[in-house]
Amino acid sequence: MNNDDEQQDICSLGIDEVPTGGSCSEILSSSPSSNLNVSSEMKGGRERLMSPKRVGPDEPVVPESLASLMNKELHQSSSKHAKPSLLYGQAGQSKRGEDYVFIKTDVERHLVDGVSTFDVFAIFDGHNGRAAAIYSRENVLKDVLSAFPPGLNRSQWSDYLPVALVAGFVKTDKEFQRQEQSSGTTATFVVIDGYTITVASVGDSRCVLDSQGTLTTLTVDHRLEVDEDERNRIQACGGEVGRLSTVGGAEIGPLRCWPGGLCLSRSIGDMDVGEFIVPVPYVKQIRISSLGGRLIVASDGVWDALSTEKTAKCCRGLSAELAAKAVVKEALRSRGLRDDTTCLIVDIISPNGPQPEMVKQKSSRNLLKYFQKHSRSSKKLAAGLGDGGAGSVQMLFEEGSAMLADRLGSLNGSSRGNGGDLQCAVCQASITPAEGVSVHGGKKLQGPFLCPSCKQKQDAMEGRRLP
Repeated sequence: MNNDDEQQDICSLGIDEVPTGGSCSEILSSSPSSNLNVSSEMKGGRERLMSPKRVGPDEPVVPESLASLMNKELHQSSSKHAKPSLLYGQAGQSKRGEDYVFIKTDVERHLVDGVSTFDVFAIFDGHNGRAAAIYSRENVLKDVLSAFPPGLNRSQWSDYLPVALVAGFVKTDKEFQRQEQSSGTTATFVVIDGYTITVASVGDSRCVLDSQGTLTTLTVDHRLEVDEDERNRIQACGGEVGRLSTVGGAEIGPLRCWPGGLCLSRSIGDMDVGEFIVPVPYVKQIRISSLGGRLIVASDGVWDALSTEKTAKCCRGLSAELAAKAVVKEALRSRGLRDDTTCLIVDIISPNGPQPEMVKQKSSRNLLKYFQKHSRSSKKLAAGLGDGGAGSVQMLFEEGSAMLADRLGSLNGSSRGNGGDLQCAVCQASITPAEGVSVHGGKKLQGPFLCPSCKQKQDAMEGRRLP
């Protein structure tokens, strides 16, 4: 483990290793009776504030609409305000030991307009073993960063991030499957760059933003039970979708993909299920106002027990570390320990705004009263970025297609590396013009290009078999 990496196995009941060096992380362990692991850290930076624009005495002032003012404020958040502080906490209860959390703050990037940092938070919920979750935790960030071309400024880097996330997820999946392991994992990967939040996800580990009382879901559940488009895609690729059958022929349980019986349509790993279970993530990128907000990232052990609205309500008014612990406790109280149950809370706080209220540990009875007192019954739930956002959230990007041509097609030019050679858009392998195959199939001269092995993977994922 690197000194600046903070990776904790949320499945273990004890913490064997604590990050050292520049981090001021404090790892807290709860009482043995609760078996909850909690950690928190606060970080932040400052930038020069810009002077307000002055209007001349003879210049007429034209009033702006409220929507225009809010939109302008969102666009200028990163330049008008210092970088937000992050306060985060995590908690979990283990059943099978397959949930893993990844946290890395102050990740440096060297761009043409200078060196800057961003932060990453992720949850990997493994199934059929731990191998896929562990491998993904150790490799997704590296694979995403390797997908960026050189020569970008900060704005271009942010615009390119959704493409890099797709390439990184597919590369991680491809490399893991070489190990011939049968396990798989969900992945919910959050990148925070100032007031811009980008989330890439496969599976059903949900991420929700609570901003000024409005809830915005930043992921989709890739469950066959709820996604008809994904069911149709798998069937078109040659897979079968159905429920378990009893001896008498009655169907029980959720819809599953056969062979394999997986309930998810997207994941990393799962090589024994079929290539049509794809690692291509749903990606949503938003910008929040300088008022900040709270991110709730959790595995399905939480979401199967609590609704999105109840999850947010039960932890409002609590510090990040207590909020994560409260969510896990409420999930266990509601449904019991049926699965690994993990929650990660990230508070994005304006350095010029009020700090979140810190409360002392309370008994279960007093804690419930606190939740009821501090939660508002009139909060609006926004499944997407609808009108309920009241201008506090701005959509920048959203795409969920499972087709690589749709997701990598925005790459410019011919995906050339530093030396001018062609470069595979997924694995970054150097390829000759004769070897490179367009991601667009028959359009041989239109990039981006894939190496033969990545092209073979694309064909398999999309239901095409090579002769």
